[in-house]
Amino acid sequence: MRYAVGIDLGSTTTKAVVLDEQGAVLGRGITNSRSNYDVACEVALAEALINTRFSLVASGLARSGFTEDARTALLGELERRFREQQYRHQLGVLDTVLAEQLEDPSIVDATRAGVAAVVAGMRARAGALFVEGASRKSDFFRDLAGSLYMQLAEEHARVHTPKRSCAAGDDGGAPRASLFDQLVGLYDKAILEVENRPTAAADFDAIVERALAAMDDAAPAALKTSVEVAAATTLDEWAKVGTGYGRQRLPFPEGCIRSEILCHGLGAHTMFPDTRTVLDIGGQDTKAIQVDDQGIVTSFQMNDRCAAGCGRYLGYIADEMNLGLHELGPLAVQSTRPARINSTCTVFAGAELRERLSLGERREDILAGLHRAIVIRAMSLLARSGGVSDEFTFTGGVARNAAATGALRRLVTENYGPRTMNISPDSIYTGALGAALFALRSGRSGDGAAAAAARDGAPVETIP
Repeated sequence: MRYAVGIDLGSTTTKAVVLDEQGAVLGRGITNSRSNYDVACEVALAEALINTRFSLVASGLARSGFTEDARTALLGELERRFREQQYRHQLGVLDTVLAEQLEDPSIVDATRAGVAAVVAGMRARAGALFVEGASRKSDFFRDLAGSLYMQLAEEHARVHTPKRSCAAGDDGGAPRASLFDQLVGLYDKAILEVENRPTAAADFDAIVERALAAMDDAAPAALKTSVEVAAATTLDEWAKVGTGYGRQRLPFPEGCIRSEILCHGLGAHTMFPDTRTVLDIGGQDTKAIQVDDQGIVTSFQMNDRCAAGCGRYLGYIADEMNLGLHELGPLAVQSTRPARINSTCTVFAGAELRERLSLGERREDILAGLHRAIVIRAMSLLARSGGVSDEFTFTGGVARNAAATGALRRLVTENYGPRTMNISPDSIYTGALGAALFALRSGRSGDGAAAAAARDGAPVETIP
């Protein structure tokens, strides 16, 4: 089976969408962006291909006569077990990297014992992260592992830190970092290396075999057969296009890079054919785009000077409040009296938040005001790009935030009247979808020219 792939390298996440030769979506994948863009692209694509194989498993179950509810239950359990096995593999890599760091003779035995205890605790709690209905702060290993590591390190240090070690070394000399600080420091160094090492993300066969073995009830024969067929299906990359905030650093030939403006416009048009205005609030920039009835961009405005009013700003706020990014929206919608906030500067985000909290303002009201301020900045871009036409499509990661979408809907209605606002559960993949569609066109027009360029490193002629 040949496929075309689009990869959107954003400032916070990297997305991949895989299409078949007819343009149907086979799979989607996402990972956190990292310092090594080659690895980020590799992992995002691997996740999209895993998603593709799960789709093939679903098709096999449908042919076997399972009801929709039965298929949903079986696939849900299989995927949870699959993700648990991926997580356990990455825990093993983290343990290996930490062990390498502990070979440093300057590290004391108490720290070595602390690392061992924390990693053992993480292994013991791994299963609970993937039971049905479990609430996870994130689906990315860095976030999941980091949150649990910090919690266990704090608990261990509280019990095992000698009082005198907080003030001075064993020899009475200079102050020494606390046990907790030492444990955290080791993790911070280790996670960077873990993220940039090859992972088992692409090894579908081995991981799914362990996932099947771990299912609570014996997996039906039809499920095993569907898995075997999906695993045996050959997936060949035919064409690829990269886009996104970091597109210039993608490991792609020059002819396989496209503007994120064009990709978001085409992706939104494909998802919602009557789209005329597109707003993308990403991690590092905001884009207001006007398109015609073919999805061709006619005008746009972009805020790319700083992260003010973008997803990265919400990330800073989440970190300051010790919350998951996905928790901000639900909290903000509980507001009864949104705060009036005029600035969304990331540099002063923490200071302004602490000041408002110290003055007695409720965090729900502060968050509601912050979301509204972000959307007001976006409205300014929309006005300069040509206004909001019907239909209007909201894309990017912030489109998943209920508080942001609610504020946007109200402000659009107040300024432009009733408009159809399109938001898809897959809005974060819009740019990657557009890139995949450009890849598909390139492959068709050049009989695989984009794929040949990817193999040989030669540029190809791009299509407007």
